[in-house]
Amino acid sequence: MNYAFMSFSCPQATFAEMLALAVQYGYDGVEPRAAGGNCHGVELEATAEQRAAFRTQAADAGIAICCLAAGNRFADPADRDAQVEETLQYIDLAADIGAPALRIFGGRIPDGISRESAIGGVSDALSRLAGRAGDRGVVVCMETHDDWCNPADVAAVMAQVDHPAIGVNWDAAHPVRTEGWTLADSFSTLRRWIRHTHVHDLFVDANRPDYTAFGTGDIDHKQVLALLRSAGYDGYLSGEWINWEPPDVHLPREIATLRGYERALA
Repeated sequence: MNYAFMSFSCPQATFAEMLALAVQYGYDGVEPRAAGGNCHGVELEATAEQRAAFRTQAADAGIAICCLAAGNRFADPADRDAQVEETLQYIDLAADIGAPALRIFGGRIPDGISRESAIGGVSDALSRLAGRAGDRGVVVCMETHDDWCNPADVAAVMAQVDHPAIGVNWDAAHPVRTEGWTLADSFSTLRRWIRHTHVHDLFVDANRPDYTAFGTGDIDHKQVLALLRSAGYDGYLSGEWINWEPPDVHLPREIATLRGYERALA
């Protein structure tokens, strides 16, 4: 398996410092979160020279920029066009820095909008992104997140779009906690579209903390690895930990646990 972490683990780190953390703790990749208040500088405003430098720094460090995480959402028709236009810019940014995936959201469904209509609207938005993404070698990955934690709803979007440049970012925990799905059913529903994966342990009881060390919460990440291995998944498991522990506390501990699960499955 390939392991990465999002820049929320080290929001004050420069891009070079984030790469150094990945090297120090044995990660294979990093996932910068754009427009998230992080200090890495991988933003739409980055110049062509800066984008090339990010790509070179990562290559020199032997660390992949496995995904660029953006926060664009498409369920609300009021700003869908603007979101599409901005996401096209993020596709270019991802391609320029060498990231093969771009994470986006479905977004909250406004009052008065039916689920069926929302599925159609998000599908239309992603279809409008597919050409640019395909041309630039980027897969736009819709996360199981917010009003789209139900894998069946995400699968409905994927089936309507039906394009190789549009896929799924499987956050393994959200369908379990929010929708009561099992890991196995969630995975089997989305398996054919999964191109990126977010991992973080938590408790099904939403009143308990959002993050806890792997193996101490309610999400069986050994099963997550087993499911992905069964499908020949060759993407990344990216740790998403926001406003949690210092990086020197959780980064080495969490990857050690994941690698332990992987060894146990061998």
